[in-house]
Amino acid sequence: MASATRTLTRALRSAPTTQTLRSATARRAAAQGFQQQARRGYSNQAPKFTSNNSSYIWGGAAAAGLLGGFSYFVLSGQHDTLAEEPKQFTPKAEDYQEVYDAIAQRLIDEDEYDDGSYGPVVLRLGWHASGTYDAATGTGGSNGATMRFAPEKDHGANAGLKAARDFLEPIKKKFPWITYSDLWTLAAACAVQEMGGPDIPWRPGRSDRDVSFCTPDGRLPDGSKEQNHLRAIFGRMGFKDQEIVALSGAHALGRCHADRSGFDGPWTFSPITLTNDYFKLLVEEDWQWKQWNGPKQYEDKTTKTLMMLPTDMALVKDSVFMPWVKTYAEDCDKFFEDFSKVVVKLFELGVPFTSSEKERIVFKRTE
Repeated sequence: MASATRTLTRALRSAPTTQTLRSATARRAAAQGFQQQARRGYSNQAPKFTSNNSSYIWGGAAAAGLLGGFSYFVLSGQHDTLAEEPKQFTPKAEDYQEVYDAIAQRLIDEDEYDDGSYGPVVLRLGWHASGTYDAATGTGGSNGATMRFAPEKDHGANAGLKAARDFLEPIKKKFPWITYSDLWTLAAACAVQEMGGPDIPWRPGRSDRDVSFCTPDGRLPDGSKEQNHLRAIFGRMGFKDQEIVALSGAHALGRCHADRSGFDGPWTFSPITLTNDYFKLLVEEDWQWKQWNGPKQYEDKTTKTLMMLPTDMALVKDSVFMPWVKTYAEDCDKFFEDFSKVVVKLFELGVPFTSSEKERIVFKRTE
């Protein structure tokens, strides 16, 4: 874990104090008023100089002085206002690193959730926000953060993700310039890295959308299904069989909750550390149906404390999926390499980036 809490010192740019600018019409009205006042001392006859005449002269001079001062004040004020206008804030890589650091520190500090970390549920938030993408229509995906709204936030597959959204809310308040869409995916990348997984290169560019962009229910995987369902769900997003298996490796993390999905239990013995144990257990362990009142799920015969979903077991039943399961079970480095690539792809689906892939940021981890 990190040795010390980082102090976030970044100051947000403040908006300039605006001054009310006098219009050209107002200035002309003032000048006309002065001219009319000046004419009042004259008529068709030559003026008679009396003691009162001198008052008019001196009054006119005073008015001229006041007008000159007023004009200088207005013009000077306008100049100062324009000069003080700041440049628009454009976040740089170091600004996003500060966001990463704040999330990482919060993952360390808030250690009473589930098995000791919000990491798995934060990753699930980024995953589910991105996994609604439909390549055929170009809808869904991480661009929009529409899970903020009903009905999407209430979809069955998103049960429990309020915990992750609430967890990130203090980060959003500290860095109000970042969109929810970028925050959720950045946080998911942070969670992977801070839980011992591979680097997840990331780039900004997502915008937040309103409720009209919410996706329909049914776009995320249903754990009670098998391989045909997996190919339909992931194929809609443009993933190949190998990529489906690699993404499934995220089940090394976290657990199911009976009060959310109906399923219950962790997939591995280390649910807050990313390893290839998920694949090892699929290949090496004997699995049986769990005898209980909940939905159909598997349990390991040895300890009866671990679980697998029907979609998990589909990976070892399918002749195309199974070789990849064995590959990742035997080679964690290969799993990490492929997992990183497919997670980056998932988080970027449907996002209209203006930056290139070469501009992706690889975040420095906590020490």
